[in-house]
Amino acid sequence: MERIFSGVQPTGNLHLGNYLGAIRNWVRLQSQFECLYCVVDLHAITVPQDPLELRANTREVTAGLLAAGIDPTNNIIFNQSQVSGHSELAWIFNCVARLGWLNRMTQFKEKAGKRRDNATVGLYAYPNLMAADILLYQATHVPVGDDQKQHLELTRDIAQAFNSMFGVDFFPEPEPVIMDDAARVMSLRNGASKMSKSDESDYSRINLTDDGDTIALKIQKARTDPDPLPYSAEGLEGRSEAENLIGIYAALSDTSIAETCDEFGGENFSKFKSRLTEVAIARLVPIGEEMRRLAGDVSYIDSVLSEGAERARHLANPVLNEVKRIVGLL
Repeated sequence: MERIFSGVQPTGNLHLGNYLGAIRNWVRLQSQFECLYCVVDLHAITVPQDPLELRANTREVTAGLLAAGIDPTNNIIFNQSQVSGHSELAWIFNCVARLGWLNRMTQFKEKAGKRRDNATVGLYAYPNLMAADILLYQATHVPVGDDQKQHLELTRDIAQAFNSMFGVDFFPEPEPVIMDDAARVMSLRNGASKMSKSDESDYSRINLTDDGDTIALKIQKARTDPDPLPYSAEGLEGRSEAENLIGIYAALSDTSIAETCDEFGGENFSKFKSRLTEVAIARLVPIGEEMRRLAGDVSYIDSVLSEGAERARHLANPVLNEVKRIVGLL
């Protein structure tokens, strides 16, 4: 079976954007691929972290994956730092990748901002670690969003360069899995900005742990415009808040934007928001309840991560040993 690797940052406060943009699709992929789902805590420390919060966030994200329906028996769920092969292979890739490749990475420029000289080496070189994450398991496919396509291209470049440098055909060039129905979820307060946990207003996002009353209140307060809902997707042009809410409804109800416009075209937002609230509560509240239950069972979460790491090491060690042999390391 073809193998997927995908990682999630332990940022805490998983929200609707995380669920519709990635986690929901990971649940679907587990029946089609051999899947490794990794909480990438080594990537997290490329920027300052509170150690206690990092550990708590790692467990919270794991609880979210499990609550959403990812099966830890049939898939491998683990945190990156428990498998040392990620760091070892990343160093080897540091000696394969070129500075020019990393200089083109737009996410470093965005994350480092104007104080680029004060950014850590880890933040600059983390695309090499991302390549190691994927290639350590010789993954054939990687689910990617628009903001990760460049990093997957770098992974393919590194795989190709390694094979060429040492005259081998060892690493595959992993293919992207583009989820056609992956929702790009925007802020409930500003349709031009992505939904984010860093937004100061909690009303900008729906957290996976929000209860039904909180979800209802946030949808009620979500920004709209004065016009009725359009009859077609073309009528959403220039109406970012309307497009966002219709997109959320379509994703949560497993329908298309066109079907949603056909159903609600001409209606005012009050009626639509009422129906969106019903769908959101039905879909998200059970996940939130299960997530809170799992988060309270720290020993179980830790056992899932520990067992997953053991299974990941079983796959990773032969690959890393062969890489060391190819490179000439004793």
